Amino acid sequence: MEMRKLVGKNFARLRAASGLTQEKVAELANVSQQYISDLERGKRNPTLETLSDLATALGVSHLDLVRPYELEEGCTASDPTPRSSSQ
Repeated sequence: MEMRKLVGKNFARLRAASGLTQEKVAELANVSQQYISDLERGKRNPTLETLSDLATALGVSHLDLVRPYELEEGCTASDPTPRSSSQ
């Protein structure tokens, strides 16, 4: 997967999991809401400094934004929380 798209997908997933809006993350990271929207759609190529600011705003490591995301068994893309097979 192209790196910009990977970062965008990871960012969108982590932002949704944190319950933060694009507007709130933009405020926390000192970027525009349009930047966040473009990032989530794979249209932005953030600098390392911006990547760090975005990760801090989400409360995650910058590595979480660039690491390929693999679902654990029992997870779905919309719910990355593992479920036991008895549920």
